Amino acid sequence: VRWSIERGLLSAGVRVAMAFAFGIALLVGAEIAYRKEDRLQDERVRQALAGAGLATLYAAFYLAGTQYGLIGQGVAFAGLALVTALAIGLSYRFGLPSAVLGLVGGFAAPLLVGGEEANLPVLAVYLGLVTGGLVETGRRQQRPWLGAAALFGGLLWGMLLLASGDVSRLALLVIGLYTAALGSVLPALLGRTEDPVWRWVRPLAATAAAVQAGLLTSFAGHDPLAWGMYGVLAAGLAVVAHRTPPLRDAMAFAAAIALVLLATWSEPAPRSFALVVAGIAALFALRPLAYVWRDAAVLSDRLQAALVPAASGFVLWAQFDDGQTAYPLWSLFLFGLAILPGLYAWREAQRSETSPVLFALAVGAASLLATLGLWMVTPRELGTIMVALALLPAAWLAWSRRDRPMTVLMWIAGVAMMPVLFDRPALWRELEGTPDDPFFSLLSWLAAALPFAMVAAVETRLSRRRFAEGVAALLIFAGLAQIVPYSWEAWLAAGLALAAFVILKGRVAGVVALSLALFIYAMSPLGEWLRAAVASLNGWPWLVQDGPDPVQALGFLLPAALAFALIGLRIARDRVLAWPAYTAAGLFAVAMVHSLFKTMFAISTIPTFVTLGFAERTLWEALLTAGGVALLRFVPAARLAGLALIGASLAHFAMYSLIWHNPLFAPQGVGPVPVANLLSAAFAVAIGGLIVLRRALTAARVAIDAAIMTLAGLLAIALLRQMFAGTILTQEPLGQVEDLLRSVVGLILAAGFLWLGWVRRERSWRLGSLVFALATVVKVFVFDTAGLDGLLRIASFAGLGASLIALGWVYSRLLGTSAKNAAAQA
Repeated sequence: VRWSIERGLLSAGVRVAMAFAFGIALLVGAEIAYRKEDRLQDERVRQALAGAGLATLYAAFYLAGTQYGLIGQGVAFAGLALVTALAIGLSYRFGLPSAVLGLVGGFAAPLLVGGEEANLPVLAVYLGLVTGGLVETGRRQQRPWLGAAALFGGLLWGMLLLASGDVSRLALLVIGLYTAALGSVLPALLGRTEDPVWRWVRPLAATAAAVQAGLLTSFAGHDPLAWGMYGVLAAGLAVVAHRTPPLRDAMAFAAAIALVLLATWSEPAPRSFALVVAGIAALFALRPLAYVWRDAAVLSDRLQAALVPAASGFVLWAQFDDGQTAYPLWSLFLFGLAILPGLYAWREAQRSETSPVLFALAVGAASLLATLGLWMVTPRELGTIMVALALLPAAWLAWSRRDRPMTVLMWIAGVAMMPVLFDRPALWRELEGTPDDPFFSLLSWLAAALPFAMVAAVETRLSRRRFAEGVAALLIFAGLAQIVPYSWEAWLAAGLALAAFVILKGRVAGVVALSLALFIYAMSPLGEWLRAAVASLNGWPWLVQDGPDPVQALGFLLPAALAFALIGLRIARDRVLAWPAYTAAGLFAVAMVHSLFKTMFAISTIPTFVTLGFAERTLWEALLTAGGVALLRFVPAARLAGLALIGASLAHFAMYSLIWHNPLFAPQGVGPVPVANLLSAAFAVAIGGLIVLRRALTAARVAIDAAIMTLAGLLAIALLRQMFAGTILTQEPLGQVEDLLRSVVGLILAAGFLWLGWVRRERSWRLGSLVFALATVVKVFVFDTAGLDGLLRIASFAGLGASLIALGWVYSRLLGTSAKNAAAQA
């Protein structure tokens, strides 16, 4: 044949005619072989002849139309379609090769012919017939692979049709119907595909068709006709899924694609959008709801019944709500959508084997749609109030059911409430304490607390319950703060903490949260007090304006002290946590009392500090000592606190009255009257505190006795100085007479300590007497006599000698008496 063609013996027409004749002869031979089966006894003979004949006929039409141009493109395409139909038909008689050739040739024919004559409607009809014929052939011949291959071949052609970019009305109609047929009708005709390998063929084919329909809708700019074609596909799936349950899962995918298309619809017309949403709800929610009502629903049906209305309603709200304009019709539409998940939740609750997760999902979907519906007719300022109104049924169900999924729903609602609360324009004015409408601000914060309060009531996990309880307490406090003046907000928090302490037995998180709020309020005045305290530790005078004023002390520091003391009482058994609470309470209390105390003297300038500073410090130290003594005597359990107060008084005296502002070195007014002045009072308070500590701390008595004797010596020197200098001890220089009198005072103190040591039978006082006597001797010999001449020096030595002899005589007599008494007792 090739040689005859090369020599030009056979023209194009003759070649094509011979090809047709040869192909037909092969098919005739296949028929003869089929009829002579009893003689041949080999089915491969007829299969080979039929396959060769069909291939030859495909080639003949291809040569006639495309290669040689003997016939038009349309005629060639029709001929190839006829051969395909013939192959499908012969597959019933001659078996597998004819089916394979029908599959390959049928889908390859449009590519082989090409040209413009095979227009879109004809091509779509052809591809639909080929796919349908092969699917039906695979079902009848029990070859599921053939039907599956045909389906995916048709879907591949669908992608090619989409790639053409033709979005005319005719193209939308043709491609839409073609995709609907491949996605709904033909998968149902696949036949039995129980084999696990083929179980997912139907859902995959339907899903692929849904994707193609979605792409078609998107390419067409969400044209109503494109949406209509998607609806045809969904309706077809809904019909065939009733008898073919595996396709119900494909419906779920189709629903998801429809929601994506809805969300990506740019600037839709309201009426068109409403119709599309209604159609989506009817196809993908109402139908599954019917299955639920008949107790015939699968998981995908239940998910669609709950999620499709919620998602479509959310998209509708996002498309049209601007937070300012009221849309009553859209609100009614959303409430209508909320009926679907609401009915599903009601039906789910009636089932004997209710799924808590699905029930909570349906309740959440209905609550979301109700919220969006309320938002469409109210301003954004009322957002949290509307959410709370919509959540009331869900909150009641969470309270009554107390299962985990409903608790999780409340958690989700609470978390979602936060951006709604903080997105309100009035938020910053509320935080600044100047709300536009205190009543509505109160309702907004209380509404935000609703889900957290419900979680705190039903949550079983301790850590999560405490977190929710704390958040609810803070939100309730923030709401009530909108109707309370700023200066009373800390007291409000303290009152709420007290109420939680009394009412909510066994719950500490709310008290802690409110106390933390108090801590924030009290941080500013406490910071001022600490800053002034640190400066005073460096020697700077503490003026009244340096610390908190009375309003801050009573309005912030006092409630904070009470709240932290309350926490300490609540968790008293846990010492690890209780002591920090008590410490914080004590710090706030001291800062508050000290700030109020500073206002009594109102020392605001340095001259006033010189005049009244020593008196202020003395009174403060006396109050601390008195408080410590009262605790030690009347509250045995607070022994440590009592000792701490006395210790604070002594530390305050040592730091400020002995080191930084000692009247002997710094200008401080001590009073004009000798002895009966501030010096005596201040040192008496300090010595009294040491005496109390001496009784309480027996192990430290020797050290405390030494401190008492030291303070007594300083007091005597200061009183002597006051007699010569007046109220300001630094005004007059030290004179010779005063200096000599200091030595006399030292000897008198030595004698007095010696007598106390004998009376109390304590060696520490006798040693103190010796120390003072020796110190006085050193002073006289080294300092006093250096400035004396003649008789004064002789008198000084004589007086000192006489004093020492007298001390020695007394000391020996006292020791002798003590020894005799000890012998007599023995």
